[in-house]
Amino acid sequence: MSKVNIKPLADRVLIEPAAAETKTSSGIIIPDSAKEKPQKGTVVAIGPGTKEHPITVKVGDSVLYGKYSGTELQHDGHDYLIMRESDILAIV
Repeated sequence: MSKVNIKPLADRVLIEPAAAETKTSSGIIIPDSAKEKPQKGTVVAIGPGTKEHPITVKVGDSVLYGKYSGTELQHDGHDYLIMRESDILAIV
């Protein structure tokens, strides 16, 4: 995990998604067209929160989020998701 110079605002969180699975548990290789979007990632940066919604996750936490949550963005060759903390389902 590298230092990112993106600072989310309010109750938003920047997440680096985990890599998609390339093999099944039985060893079958999954082609790129059949890979599912990962629903797990690592928190890279957090906003300051709001009075009504303080931030509960920390940088470095592994989290689960909804399949279609957040906005995808690329920065310095890395893929990230930025979403509201309320879109995070659980800390793993």
